[in-house]
Amino acid sequence: MIHLKKMHDPELEESRLDSRPAFEGRMLKVFVDTAKLPNGRTSTRELVRHPGAAAVVAVLPDGRVLLERQYRYALGTVMYEVPAGKLDPGEDPEHCARRELSEETGYKADHWEYLTTIATTPGFTDEVIHLYLATGLHRFAQHLDPDEVIKMDALTPEEIRKAVADGTLYDAKSLAALGFLALLKKF
Repeated sequence: MIHLKKMHDPELEESRLDSRPAFEGRMLKVFVDTAKLPNGRTSTRELVRHPGAAAVVAVLPDGRVLLERQYRYALGTVMYEVPAGKLDPGEDPEHCARRELSEETGYKADHWEYLTTIATTPGFTDEVIHLYLATGLHRFAQHLDPDEVIKMDALTPEEIRKAVADGTLYDAKSLAALGFLALLKKF
């Protein structure tokens, strides 16, 4: 399992005094906590617990990258995203990445590389997403979950840069994964 490095600073750390559940859904659990601040005061913290996820930058042999287009209800729009999905309880992140690539895109990969793990929005959730690079792709058949409707596109790196620049591609996990690859000079 991949572990995130934790930093400690007693002058900044908060401690939980109380926690009560506020909502439990199919994927998310929401808690309202009372926290003691380092200055001695207390404050309320609303916390969304998430099982975590894995996301994949899948690169075809010709260098194009697979991107999904799907409707995102919370934002009311169709978005470009790299393939991704939530971890099942106890699931290894790479296994999740392989499963999601297969289900959502209809591809399998010969080569897998762990890139990094990101904290999506640490101000209110413990969600982390493990990012991977998949190459040596082989197409077979997309097999979506019953609640998924996804279309696939394959974009060149130049088309992706244009989509980022013009605001068409703005999904955070996708930007983080593609940006990380750019920093490594792999994209």
